Amino acid sequence: MSLTALLVDDYDDAIAFYVGSLGFELRENTAVAAAKRWVVVAPPGAASGLLLARAVDDRQRRAIGDQAGGRVFLFLETDDFARDYEGYIDRGVRFTEPPRHEPYGTVAVFEDPYGNRWDLIQPVREGGPA
Repeated sequence: MSLTALLVDDYDDAIAFYVGSLGFELRENTAVAAAKRWVVVAPPGAASGLLLARAVDDRQRRAIGDQAGGRVFLFLETDDFARDYEGYIDRGVRFTEPPRHEPYGTVAVFEDPYGNRWDLIQPVREGGPA
């Protein structure tokens, strides 16, 4: 599995969002030291996931939610945009814009509780619409 480290301030709050609100799977949650855990979440069936890394110093705490300087840097692909968009809204996910149709697919930007910007995207498939 490929992982992307994502700075968070609290493991359990992050798990609540990614598993409870986005429907990710909790793939691993193992204590590795007194206050450190190896926490991996991923969309169901995905070959890649997020390593939720609790910030441990001031520099890391300042980077929470701003790991990409305010740009979208995480992309969540769906095969049913309307289902997931409505479901996320129902579970309190905050979108920063309405859905839009682009040549590459249907997309809307949402933020996680830390301010990281995500694209929810249903790509256009060859031979058909998004």
